[in-house]
This record gives sequence, structure tokens and C-alpha cells, in this order.
Amino acid sequence: MKDKMAIIGDGDSVLAFTAGGVDAFPVDSTETARELVKKLAKDYKIIFITDVIAEKISDVIDRYIESAYPIILSVPSKAGSNGFGINGIKKAMDKALGVDILFNDKGEGEK
Repeated sequence: MKDKMAIIGDGDSVLAFTAGGVDAFPVDSTETARELVKKLAKDYKIIFITDVIAEKISDVIDRYIESAYPIILSVPSKAGSNGFGINGIKKAMDKALGVDILFNDKGEGEK
């Protein structure tokens, strides 16, 4: 596995990543994205997925969470973020540290 990066998403959202040397894979269906993640996971170390698609295929992405590679990151699409990626970061931080250091969310009744 070489140090290759890929992005999966709608055509307009992935196009800009090619300028940074990222291999772009535009998809138009959830099923195509599911199969593409499985295929790319064999050869790519980092896979970016637009958050709209990542949310729809989270079951496939979850299979790779405990693996060293590929690292799968959710990024906003050209339409902006739907919050899926940031929620994933929050969950990972809470799991790793046991506390919320990034978002400073307080439980009910806390000040």
C-alpha cells in the first residue's frame, strides 16, 4: 500500500481535491460508494468521503475504524457540512479521552 489518497463524493465536490494530488472518484449512488470504499481500502492509506455519502454508508466505514489503514475521513461537500464529520470526531474524542475537550458540551445541570 503506497501513500495514496482518494476522495469519494459527488463530481463537483471531489474535483478540487485533484489539485492536491488526491485521486477523485465521483459517485452517483450509495451502492457505488459502498463498493468503492471496499475496493479502495486495499490500496489507499487515506480515503476522504463527502459527509452526505459518509452518513449513508457509515456501516461500511465503521468496519475500518479499528484498522490502522485506511484512514477514512468525512469532509464537507460543495453544499457545506451536514454535521456528520464533526459528530464523528466528537465521538472518537469522547471514546479516546472519556471527556469532551473540543466542544465543551456540558451535561444537563452543569455550569
